Amino acid sequence: MLKPGYLSLLENGELQSRVSTLKKMLENCVLCPHQCKVNRLDGERGFCRTLDNVVVSGAEPHFGEEEELVGRYGSGTIFFSHCNLKCVFCQNYEISHCGEGEEITPNKLANLMLDLQDYGCHNINLVSPGHIVPQIVEAIYIAAKQGLSIPIVYNTNGYDLTDTLRLLDGIVDIYMPDIKFSDDTIAEKYLKVKQYYTIAKNAVKEMYRQVGDLKTNENNIAYKGLLIRHLVMPQNLAGTEKIMKFIADELSTKTYINIMAQYYPEYKAYEYEEISKQISEKEFQYAIDAAKTAGLTNIR
Repeated sequence: MLKPGYLSLLENGELQSRVSTLKKMLENCVLCPHQCKVNRLDGERGFCRTLDNVVVSGAEPHFGEEEELVGRYGSGTIFFSHCNLKCVFCQNYEISHCGEGEEITPNKLANLMLDLQDYGCHNINLVSPGHIVPQIVEAIYIAAKQGLSIPIVYNTNGYDLTDTLRLLDGIVDIYMPDIKFSDDTIAEKYLKVKQYYTIAKNAVKEMYRQVGDLKTNENNIAYKGLLIRHLVMPQNLAGTEKIMKFIADELSTKTYINIMAQYYPEYKAYEYEEISKQISEKEFQYAIDAAKTAGLTNIR
């Protein structure tokens, strides 16, 4: 197994350079597709409502992720508050929308990463990281100098800017994006952002360019690559066939794809009749069949 890429960047000075570049971007924030252009270092809040420190709602060894991330000792998961989507069916809206959690510095975030590694976690799993990339990279830099040496997982909703992702090249080992919807108009209705699918497609292509198909070691623990999640929606509102065809045609038929059946109407979902109930077994099987028809071979 290769050592995480960020250790090589630490050795040649590039990691420190990325920290400087990213921190400066907080002065005129265009880190995510919202392009708010606020000065977060001067107390200005954009869509994500986050300033120069991160807000963390929890950090723990997590055993509910994919088996390639969990292994024996769990995925070292850090849950960040706030989000750059406003999903009407969000199951964690107190955290994602309301920002519940503790504000911490990059130094303390680095300590959390090191604590999770000391516990034995197989990776550092960063949940909802897109709006706080500068702080995360600074924390990785601090932690790497103190012995952090496990893979970094970028666990995202898919609404990521390719320019920002390029600054993570060599830092992130495993990308784990959602692809939620295959139509920008439908996505805007339920996610409350513009051009979701257009942006997510470009983001996922950049992620794949950086890390390729998912790779695991002799114990089936992932150390590099792309892992895509797709939540099946009622009445196939997500447009699953189109997403699966995109993955097969523009990424790889070997792409790891986790098709998830756990949709549950939460938050404001009951205000939309079409998403006010769970999916059926038939709807889930339709999604699985769509992935197979597209030619995908690594379906979970």
